[in-house]
Amino acid sequence: MALPLALAGQDIIGQARTGTGKTYAFGVAMLQRVGKPRKNRKKPRGLIVVPTRELAVQVTEDLVTAAGKLGSRILTVYGGRAYEPQIEALKQGVDVIVGTPGRLLDLVKQKHLDLSQIGVLVLDEADRMLDLGFLPDIERIIKLVPAERQTMLFSATLPGEIVGLSRRYLNRPTHVRAENNDAEAEATPQTTQFVWRTHRMDKIEILGRLLQCEGRGLTMVFCETKRACDRVVEDLKERGFAAAAVHGDLGQGQREQALRAFRNGKIDVLVATDVAARGIDVDDVTHVVNYDCPQDEKAYVHRIGRTGRAGRTGVAVTFVEWEDLTRWKVINTALSLDFAEPVESYSTSPHIYSALGIPEGTKGVLPRANRSRAGLAAEEVEDLGETGRIRSRTTRRGRDEEREERRERPARAPRERRRTRGGRSGAEASEPVAAEEVQAPVGTAAPVETAEVPVPPVELPQVEADVAPHDGGSAPRRGRTRRTGRNAEIAPADVEPATAEAPGVPAADAEAPDVPAEEPTPAPQQPRPEPEKIIPPSPFAVIFKSPDLATDDDEIAPSAASERVQNRRRPAARGQQRGPRRGSQP
Repeated sequence: MALPLALAGQDIIGQARTGTGKTYAFGVAMLQRVGKPRKNRKKPRGLIVVPTRELAVQVTEDLVTAAGKLGSRILTVYGGRAYEPQIEALKQGVDVIVGTPGRLLDLVKQKHLDLSQIGVLVLDEADRMLDLGFLPDIERIIKLVPAERQTMLFSATLPGEIVGLSRRYLNRPTHVRAENNDAEAEATPQTTQFVWRTHRMDKIEILGRLLQCEGRGLTMVFCETKRACDRVVEDLKERGFAAAAVHGDLGQGQREQALRAFRNGKIDVLVATDVAARGIDVDDVTHVVNYDCPQDEKAYVHRIGRTGRAGRTGVAVTFVEWEDLTRWKVINTALSLDFAEPVESYSTSPHIYSALGIPEGTKGVLPRANRSRAGLAAEEVEDLGETGRIRSRTTRRGRDEEREERRERPARAPRERRRTRGGRSGAEASEPVAAEEVQAPVGTAAPVETAEVPVPPVELPQVEADVAPHDGGSAPRRGRTRRTGRNAEIAPADVEPATAEAPGVPAADAEAPDVPAEEPTPAPQQPRPEPEKIIPPSPFAVIFKSPDLATDDDEIAPSAASERVQNRRRPAARGQQRGPRRGSQP
């Protein structure tokens, strides 16, 4: 319906549900109006503004397919990539530009992009750009485009701000709405919807069993926050599923890596935020799971629109927690659905198995025999020359593995240290020192003849000696001997005294080894007597009483209260009662 009007050059407001072919409605007309490329024409003639990077890549792929015979030069411009390749492509010449508002304005500010010859302007997913806060940027871009142009605005929903924008910048637009209420009421809906009230701790188990239902192909799981996406992906990987995440905290290369792996079938579960809810067209997406309840009816429509596209059928499952029940009732009323009171469901509920075709006895862990996907690691990350801060896909499990690797690293080899004595090592110090090297003191004559003086190594005395076995015929000896002095010689305890007579020497004249004299054993110290504790016979007994130093002549000192009472009773003199008046002279 919109194609004849677009080819005629009229302004259009296109409204249709997702998956009905809005991209080709404006893409074919734009390529026809722009025509074949020319060598002397380098400035772009067509401009398509989209809210997200993934949608920009999707629209570019569709336009490249449509312009296969024309050979139109189409350039994708979005943030997160290096500027240089985009600037080089603009210098060589471009016919159609597809980009996000931020990068378009950056290139215009740097004077690399000239929008003065734009003849066709398309605003795709305008309501999403409004939600992301791009409305002021859209107005700035429209002011940079010539007034004589064709403007086409496409969106699934039309909020009041978008209607006001169309009234300001579109010239007598035609509102085209692709919808047939009678046909939709008679025909079987393409997407089967299920809404269940679930518990937060049980959702991952229900999801694990849902992913094993019969006839399941590629599946998209939508979460509300980026952290929730990472947590769900980590849990699914632990259960054996090939899953990956797409959200704003990942680099552009990582996001495109996950989408390529999802399209190529290397992973079959894509967990994403609402950044992937618009314009992502992937074949064979059979199931969509709203892991977290959507914020409004528009988010719900775009999420479940990822399945049941182009005449195919699909299944959409929404988990509603107890605290989100009020929000879901608002969505249910706005879309006129039949799920005002979602059924309370758990992972063991029989209606889950029967509704989705899950085999009996299925658990939330994928059997090892069914783990045939290559995984995200099989898809290479493209080097896009990303700008901005470096983002990481590291999850809690990955950080724990990195810590374990650090712990398992071998310890560093100990550093060798040499003990020196006088600036020389121990081996050098044990060598003989020549007298020439010894410096004589000042005032003394140097020796005429030099001789080497050997310096024997210092041996530490042995303090403790082993106790020799006691002999029954001899008296027991002391096993330990204490000596004072640094170089005192200690007789070994294992050497027995000479008792046999030496040949030719009388026994009396035989030299006996020196036996050290025994020191007197010090007397043990008597313990200090502890002071006796005074234990009164009764806890109310008086242990100490202060002496009474008062005498009969002493007067009892009055208290402050009694003095005040006495002063009130004594009549004071009239002159002393009040002071002199102000201003009066004495």
